[in-house]
Amino acid sequence: MRAAIYARVSTVDQHCEMQLRELREYCQRRGWTIAGEYVDAGWSGAKASRPELDRIMRDAAAHRCDAVLVWKLDRFGRSVLNLSEQLQRLSSHAIRFLAISQAIDTDQSNPTSRLLLHMLAAVAEFERELIKERVKAGMAAAKHRGTRIGRPTVALDQRRARKLHKSGFSQRAIAEALGVGKGTIARLLAA
Repeated sequence: MRAAIYARVSTVDQHCEMQLRELREYCQRRGWTIAGEYVDAGWSGAKASRPELDRIMRDAAAHRCDAVLVWKLDRFGRSVLNLSEQLQRLSSHAIRFLAISQAIDTDQSNPTSRLLLHMLAAVAEFERELIKERVKAGMAAAKHRGTRIGRPTVALDQRRARKLHKSGFSQRAIAEALGVGKGTIARLLAA
């Protein structure tokens, strides 16, 4: 059995090593060959398209593996619709899908597992919606307390920026001279 293993974390400061270790050990215990490791760091599970997810789906379509393994279902996706579509694509290529920590295996002889998979997909999407709701509530509470949300305001010498622009300096050179981002200069000059 050739297994493609997929791991994901939502932020770049998180790590996939625990997921990968468990997936590798799972394959080793069964004598399966690891056909590839696919890791998306800093990508939300709500995104239908992620670089390594897209690559694993292409490789599955090209039959470079016999199974796709994830540590937990929500690592693969948090949208019921996207997850269903991805699993259908894998199934159409006769590729098994396994979420090893949840004992989910889409092997044709395991209809109970497929039912559990769809139930857990719905729970993962529900959990994602709760997270979004809590973030919105937290931001609203912070605004109500008078906390400014967003990037800090940048002090900009507008007169000097325009003078440098008239003298022929590029937006990048002006931004560097004034210690601000290029976008700040671009917005000033476009106004």
